[in-house]
Amino acid sequence: MGRMTATPASTPATNRPKRVLLAAPRGYCAGVDRAVIAVEKALEQYGAPIYVRHEIVHNKYVVQTLERKGAIFVDQATEVPPGNIVMFSAHGVAPTVHEEARQGRLKTIDATCPLVTKVHKEAVRFAKEDFDILLIGHEGHEEVIGTSGEAPDHIQLVDGPEDVAKVEVRDPSRVVWLSQTTLSVDETMETVDALKEKFPQLISPPSDDICYATQNRQLAIKELAGQAELVIVVGSKNSSNSQRMVDVAKQAGAPAAYLVDFASEIDETWLEGVTSVGLSSGASVPDVLVQEVLEWLAERGYADVELVKTADESLTFSLPKELRNKDLRAEAEKLLNG
Repeated sequence: MGRMTATPASTPATNRPKRVLLAAPRGYCAGVDRAVIAVEKALEQYGAPIYVRHEIVHNKYVVQTLERKGAIFVDQATEVPPGNIVMFSAHGVAPTVHEEARQGRLKTIDATCPLVTKVHKEAVRFAKEDFDILLIGHEGHEEVIGTSGEAPDHIQLVDGPEDVAKVEVRDPSRVVWLSQTTLSVDETMETVDALKEKFPQLISPPSDDICYATQNRQLAIKELAGQAELVIVVGSKNSSNSQRMVDVAKQAGAPAAYLVDFASEIDETWLEGVTSVGLSSGASVPDVLVQEVLEWLAERGYADVELVKTADESLTFSLPKELRNKDLRAEAEKLLNG
């Protein structure tokens, strides 16, 4: 990749070379990579169909690709015919969903991201200690639904600083906050600050709930936003972490920022008067989609690509333990007669 030196501010915009500032890290995080590979391995090992409850990750291209290979995505485990295998998505599920699968005579593969599982375990532990748990997150998001289901009598959702005024707890000295893993770091801390003002004895989780990949991608976007006149984030509309990257870019000073699933969704009018385009992708986005955007931009004169690296990522997760069971399909079929 070519690398350019900074263009002097005095150079007229029309005379500056066009360039793309490409974020690193970007795209797949360890949890998404694990979940997608889990579906592919299950199809390879047990054959189609493999049912998946909800989208395995929030990306249109990934879901369509896995569907062509034999994955069937359903809204609820109750939709899966008895005697089949159902996989739970990277976003995690409530204990009631595991019970639904058992009652429905299904074998399960749990592809929940280990970092989401960590939040689930924190919720269970604090509920056992009889804390009120304030879960910072977006109402209706699958991850929030799953975490809330671990301790519904102890958890209340706080969807941003504006929700803080209505929060009521039993004992202000026994309150803890947890969060959805894909939120904006800055916005989450704004909510935490407001909660601490209302509940000075508020306890924080033992370690960050917002995942490392979400934080790293937001940090890279901030770096791009200070240098680019336009920021493009590749990601799906229902991807929380991708949506937050667009928000972060705008808050960090990018004159314009947009979310697209594919290069074909880019509006050429966005490029008018633009010499520097910042480009990144959400944690559930395969890099082939970013490469397509780079090709699209190169065809329009943005052939010079400068890598903007803000962090190294080397974390990997082992695949779900259920994939080590060679007889899972046979066990699922036996449930029909059980």
